[in-house]
Amino acid sequence: MSKLYIVPTPIGNLEDITFRAVKVLKEVDTILAEDTRTSGKLLKHFDIQTSMQSHHMHNEHKTVNGIIQRLLQGEVFALISDAGTPAISDPGFLLTRACVQQGVAVECLPGATAFVPALVNSGLPNDKFVFEGFLPVKKGRQTRLQFLAEEVRTMIFYESPHKLNKTLTHFLEYFGADRQITVSRELTKLYEETQRGTIADVLTYYTEKPAKGEIVIVVDGKK
Repeated sequence: MSKLYIVPTPIGNLEDITFRAVKVLKEVDTILAEDTRTSGKLLKHFDIQTSMQSHHMHNEHKTVNGIIQRLLQGEVFALISDAGTPAISDPGFLLTRACVQQGVAVECLPGATAFVPALVNSGLPNDKFVFEGFLPVKKGRQTRLQFLAEEVRTMIFYESPHKLNKTLTHFLEYFGADRQITVSRELTKLYEETQRGTIADVLTYYTEKPAKGEIVIVVDGKK
């Protein structure tokens, strides 16, 4: 019976993959991978021999229809990203939506997602929060920040290391220097770090010590 499995992969520490995820990846017909080179290392580590097919943000609009046709013919696919849960700031939404529209079964396994540990260990309120992912790079960025300046829930953002200080500078301008914030980087890895404090303090820290690795920013809501 055809099915699309959405399978989270470790965000750093390979021990964070689940037994069930490994079992599914070994049993499906094809694994759809964001970067087959990156995923190849993961599959080799767990002795997974399943064939892979490239499925990423630059080709997903072109590949969805072909994948759907194969699913409708009875094939079983697993979708993975380079790290974490697919469709969370990664490819996956388009294929999932198409499966739902075509009546193809979709099952998402529980597993690693970077923003969850960053939120929980931030020390900021986590009963209500909003996940923003990556802010617009240029067009719409100012408008979005103006809107979020009034957000009362805790906010979560993803950012790349070379854009971190620019984003923190924008946060200081729109949210105020004294707003509480945490920056978590390299989660689950050897050099995992979380910096806590005001936006001004954290910006000063990363101005003196430029950040490296994957980054999750958690910002307190407006009081």
